[in-house]
Amino acid sequence: MAHDGPIYAVNLFDIADREEYTAYSRRSAREVAAHGGTVIALGRFRESLKGESDARQVFILVQWKSRASLQSYLDDPALADLHPHREKGGGRYLWHLFDRLDDLRPLLKQG
Repeated sequence: MAHDGPIYAVNLFDIADREEYTAYSRRSAREVAAHGGTVIALGRFRESLKGESDARQVFILVQWKSRASLQSYLDDPALADLHPHREKGGGRYLWHLFDRLDDLRPLLKQG
């Protein structure tokens, strides 16, 4: 069930081009924050404990005030030169959005 509150964006990717991703990362944190996003966690892949997956090198978790705030980041014409650096710099990119939950009850309800 989608709602209008905070969402989490899980980004999993490999570094495909270091120069391109460096150009993105120089500005991205400031621009993400300006559009209502907060980087919650950054990580480098360590190991897989369970399940089969095609692991990625990098993990980034961003909390956005809303889906609209993320969309404003993506659609901002002032950032048209920024997003290509992310696209060229990150390989095998997975980007998933999750609604923020206070607990799992909404998922555990029957029906």
